[in-house]
This record gives sequence, C-alpha cells and structure tokens, in this order.
Amino acid sequence: MLEEKDRKIVSALADGIPFVPRPYAVLAEKAGMEEEEFLSRLKDLKTQGILRRVGAVLQHRRAGFSANALCIWNVPEDRLDGVGAAVSREPSVSHCYSRETAPEWPYNFYAMIHAHSREVCESIADRISAENGLGERKTFYSVREWKKAAMRYFCENH
Repeated sequence: MLEEKDRKIVSALADGIPFVPRPYAVLAEKAGMEEEEFLSRLKDLKTQGILRRVGAVLQHRRAGFSANALCIWNVPEDRLDGVGAAVSREPSVSHCYSRETAPEWPYNFYAMIHAHSREVCESIADRISAENGLGERKTFYSVREWKKAAMRYFCENH
C-alpha cells in the first residue's frame, strides 16, 4: 500500500513534467513537500519497482516536427545494447526500443525519428543504418497525431 505522500507524488506526475528550469521543485510543491523529499521518495518508488520510469512525451507537431518516422530493423541480439545506446544519442530520435520477433515479423529494433520533412527522416535513418552496420529497414510515417495523455491514478485528488 502506498503512503499518502507517495500517492501525491504519483498524482503530481500525472499532469506531466512542467517545462521549467526546476520541474521537480514545481511538482514537489504541488505534492506538498520539499524538492529533496520529492526526489528521494521518487527514487525509492523506482527502486521498489512501483514506478518503472518517468519520462517526457513529445507532442511532435506542437514542437514543429511535421515528419515522424518509425524505423525498424532486425538487429542481432548481441548487438542490441550497443545499437540502442548509439541510436538513443541521436538528437532526432525521441525513443528507441527492442521487441520480440515473430516468424512473420523479423524486426526487433524500433526508433522514432522526428524531422521537418520525410527526406530529412530518410537521410537520418540512412545514416543510422550505415553508422551501425544495420541491414534492411522498414519505415512507417505518422499521418495523424493522437492525443497523448498520462495515466491517472488516485483520481479523487483531481
């Protein structure tokens, strides 16, 4: 069972991370505690496995990106960590991850690229492929941005 202070932390995070110099100070104030306590308790929640991650969600069109490509490759298992580390450092990549393959779907590595045109996305994907020695790639472009909302827990606080 979560303590009341931890429930307040989770609720504060549900509204998103504010784009300010000290976002955790703002969230801590919202949760009714000091920033240091907020961060310490947040770390404890992560260590205990109660929270898996805290991350930002890019609203790519509002950020000025009109081309968004999900690129997929089949990366040998023993290279996934290295390729993932390299691709995650790419400024145009918002996130990358691996998934299990299936007989009819041999792709296990996914990266989301954001740019101002499809041509730039293709150029970035080509460079990522070349620099990491990756083979065949499939690319899927966003045609619509869906509403992105955080999960809400403890709704009685809202």
